[in-house]
Amino acid sequence: MSEPIATAGGAETMTAVVQERYGAEPEAVLRTARLVRPGIGSGEVLVRVRASSVDRGTWHMMAGLPYAVRPVSGLRRPKLPNPGRNIAGVVEAVGSEVTGFAPGDEVYGTAVAAFADYAAARPDRIAPKPAGLTFEEAATVPVSALTALQAVRDKAKVKGGQQVLITGAAGGVGTFAVQLAHSFGARVVAVASTSKLDAVRALGADHVIDYTREDFLAGPRRYDAIIDIAGNRSLRDLRRALTPRGRLVITGGETNGAWLGGADRQLRAQMLSTFTGQHLGTFISSERADGLRDLTALIDAGAISPVVDRVYPLTETAAAVRHLLDGRVTGKLALTLPAE
Repeated sequence: MSEPIATAGGAETMTAVVQERYGAEPEAVLRTARLVRPGIGSGEVLVRVRASSVDRGTWHMMAGLPYAVRPVSGLRRPKLPNPGRNIAGVVEAVGSEVTGFAPGDEVYGTAVAAFADYAAARPDRIAPKPAGLTFEEAATVPVSALTALQAVRDKAKVKGGQQVLITGAAGGVGTFAVQLAHSFGARVVAVASTSKLDAVRALGADHVIDYTREDFLAGPRRYDAIIDIAGNRSLRDLRRALTPRGRLVITGGETNGAWLGGADRQLRAQMLSTFTGQHLGTFISSERADGLRDLTALIDAGAISPVVDRVYPLTETAAAVRHLLDGRVTGKLALTLPAE
């Protein structure tokens, strides 16, 4: 239910998701309201948002967990009106110093407070929307696909003929990672739960492993690269499954630690990598426009496509986050906003 917020007289308003405090339960902290439409600076672009999407990062920003995110998100309460990041929409206005974009252009990318009718974006964080995608499909791409691209191509350096293991293969990052590794010519072994195996196989996985029934790190198989998105296995176990010069890229994984939330495992991998021939580590994903243009080329070529599990209206953002937390999602959840 929308709940109005008082705004300055005469100011143009918009519908937006509002979060005024941290909390782990989306129904308790997310609601919709009328807010003043954001202004833009000389170097910004105002986008009429047609769609957005949710991911694990949405929950981390919403909950303020692990505490390590709070210097960015706000120490005691959220700095931003809402935790949305992904956008797909139409340029409404451009700042006086912006080149390359004009009102009416269809774009996608990232922006702050993206769960709203309008969002102010930096021009180096958006790119022309892939022509073959709907707004809802395009909105599921930026954060997850950029993470997958940098993990598979830039950090794991996946090449044709290599053996690649991908954990969390049915999730938002995982569905893109499977497609990317397959498109680069690797033999892909994907790890997922029982109900999601067929979907992952359809994305190009050569072999699938049901982690609820089988230890995916057991046995003699060794991998040239492991993209560990949600495995949360020990570094020792993961290293055993790597070739002597193999690459481990940790892109996710949750623990119950309120302070680091799994980042300690990533930091230990980075430090250990200096003492072994294996390449172990993690990275902070870049959300720059050049990466979006690379993704557009891959989408246009048919190498990757978003897997959209379900589409929710903006007013049901809390329900979308709840569905994500329940662990039943294959691919991505989109949020749709009505066209004016």
